[in-house]
Formats: sequence, structure tokens, C-alpha cells
Amino acid sequence: MQEDPHNMQPAILAAAGGASALARSARSKGPLVWLDMDQQELDDAYDQIVYAPNRDQVTKRRIANSEKARAVIGPPQRVAYGPSEIEQLDIYRTKRTNAPVNIFVHGGAWRANRAADYAFLAEPFVNAGSHYVILDFTNVDDAAGNLFPMVEQVRRAVVWVYKNAASFGGDPSRLYLTSHSSGSHLAGCVVTHDWRKENLPVDILKGAMLSSGMYDLKPVRLSKRSKYVKFTDEMEAGLSALRHIDKLHSPLILAHGTCETPEFQRQTRDFFAAVKAAGKPVEMLVGEGYNHFEMLETLANPYGLLGRAVLAQMGLTSSK
Repeated sequence: MQEDPHNMQPAILAAAGGASALARSARSKGPLVWLDMDQQELDDAYDQIVYAPNRDQVTKRRIANSEKARAVIGPPQRVAYGPSEIEQLDIYRTKRTNAPVNIFVHGGAWRANRAADYAFLAEPFVNAGSHYVILDFTNVDDAAGNLFPMVEQVRRAVVWVYKNAASFGGDPSRLYLTSHSSGSHLAGCVVTHDWRKENLPVDILKGAMLSSGMYDLKPVRLSKRSKYVKFTDEMEAGLSALRHIDKLHSPLILAHGTCETPEFQRQTRDFFAAVKAAGKPVEMLVGEGYNHFEMLETLANPYGLLGRAVLAQMGLTSSK
């Protein structure tokens, strides 16, 4: 009997992951650079493809599902929130009036992806009675290695939604934030921003779900990501959400998968522990059997780990 190649795919991927793990364990360990990791281990811990060999497969699925979602719920309203060409956002509107708004910040190692590739996330929220806004923003390569412009743009987009929500039937008093991967690093810098400096409510966001993110840039700075991010002391200190919990005023849901890299798991655990120790509302979700890229797919499912949690945070159900 001939094997079905589709049934063989999970085994192939598992074998690839196992071979990668075996190669890591067989290698001679070098001097420690961060915690119990040498340079190669730390570099691998900030390189998703090492722990998630099906990245390209999941990416193709995400783009195809986004095309299907737009065919079902319609194209978004495309609006500029800032002066540069990239500073635009996609608004997927629900039929309800004065509805809550969920804002999504995508990942991509700070270097890749566009809002259009994440339309698949919008459908369950639109059906549940929420507008869904997906942001575009510059990437670190176009910003000459500087993360500050990315953070500033995402913050500017949140302010735009707050001030203009009523123009598309949204309720500015019910804004929520969701994010993934490097987008969760940016989102962490948003939820720990001092909004009083802009004469805005400190609780401008009524809740946020940050999945698979980085909240302390110190180890990231020591990794191979420093080859394309021009880290400085100011950047590390200013853009590490873990160090600005005193400015946090939004209830958080933090999440990671059990098949993510050890650093992405630790970053989430440490941020959760620090927020909890500060006495601020935070919930921790662990996706059993999910890798970094697969975790995001659960946000597109109202019965998935992240989708269910965010709808509950917003006080919504999966019914229309």
C-alpha cells in the first residue's frame, strides 16, 4: 500500500524537529552567555524556525485563510493613522453599532508581514459583535535597526482608534489589544506606556492578550537578532515592558505554547510572575502541543485557546 504523503507530513516535521534537537544535544557546549545557554543555544532560542520547522506551511495556511475570510466578511476599510505610507490600518466592521474594538499587532521578528495577511483573525470577532482592526507599521530594517519608530507607530495607531472609533461604529471606551510574537513585544510597550503624557486615560485599553512575546530585551540583545537590530542601552531599558509594570493599567492575558523556544516560554512566565507580584490582573494560558506559529491560529477560532479567552475578556460570545 502506498503511503499518503499528507499523512506523512506530521511525521516528517516531527522527525525534522527531533533531528534538530539531537544536533543541539550532540554539540559541544561553549561558554555561557545567558542563564544556562551558550551563544548557539541563545541564538536558537530567538530563531523560531529551529523549534517550529513547519513555519512556512503555517504561513501559507494563514494567507490562504485570510483570502477566504475577506471573501466571506468583505474587504476592510483602509485608513491612514499617521503621516508615512505604511501607517495605515484595516478595519473589519461588525454589524452592531457602538461595538467594542479589538486591535491586532502582528509579528514577524520585527522584519516581516503585513496586515492583509492576518484577515483570518477578524471573522470570529466580527461575527461575535466586535470591530477588528489590524495594524500596518514599519519594520526594523526600514527603520535602520531602530525599534522606537515601530513602537511609536503602534501607539499612534491605538490613539487614532480611540479618537476615531465612533466614525466606524466603535465604542472608544471598549478598546482591546491582541498581539503575537514580536508584535507582543510592541504591544507590551503599548500597555506599559504612560498615557497621561498624552492627556489620555491610563486605561485607554480595557484589556490585552499578548501571545508568544518578548518583554525584556536584554537576552534578545545578546542573541543573533543584534545583527539587524541596533540595540542601545536606551532601547533595552525603554522598550522592555517587564521594567515598566508600574505604568500598566490594563488586565492582561499572557500566553505561550509548550513547543515554543525555551526563551519565549521563559519570557512569558517571567512577565506573568512580575505582573502578578505587582498585584495587577493577569492570566496565564499555556497551549499544550502548540508551537510559536500554531498558537496564533487558536485566536482565529472562537473555541480555540486564545479565541475563547479574548472573547471572554471582551464580554462576547461566539454567536452573532
